[in-house]
Amino acid sequence: MVDDNTLIARVISSGDQNAFATLIKKHQGAIRQFLRRLNAGDQATADDIAQEAFLKIYQKLDTFLGQSSFSTWAHKIAYNCFLKYKQKIYHQHEVDGFNLSIFEAKFEDIEKDLIIERLMSCLDIAERTCVTLSVSAGMSHQEISTITKFPLGTVKSHINRGKQKLTEKVNHQ
Repeated sequence: MVDDNTLIARVISSGDQNAFATLIKKHQGAIRQFLRRLNAGDQATADDIAQEAFLKIYQKLDTFLGQSSFSTWAHKIAYNCFLKYKQKIYHQHEVDGFNLSIFEAKFEDIEKDLIIERLMSCLDIAERTCVTLSVSAGMSHQEISTITKFPLGTVKSHINRGKQKLTEKVNHQ
């Protein structure tokens, strides 16, 4: 399989739409899951934001400098699209490692995802973002800090607090 940097070069140099499609196919599952969890399981909204993110990724691909992985860069764009959406919704209203092994024996993968997404609604947006990037996307604290622009200590705090809340919620059900 062709690496991300080769695909990016093809898109930038010759507008290769197949290369961009391949790049998105490699990363869309992680981006969509990230956005679903940030939206507490609201799949329709997550998909709308994902489409916006993919468009922005295409439009800004020539600004990718390779200082981080493409995945980190793409997640950052998706996160910014999510924040923009939340800000728009907020203004509209104004105007008018968590251990998931406990699920393994009980539920199918799809059911686990739905339960996890519902559980994520007990977290605030910052905690939800950091936990999702850490656990689901497997990103380091530094990568999460780059995406969210939160200080490293804040990222760690959000992850720990989020895991504690999720554990408490699971234990009380």
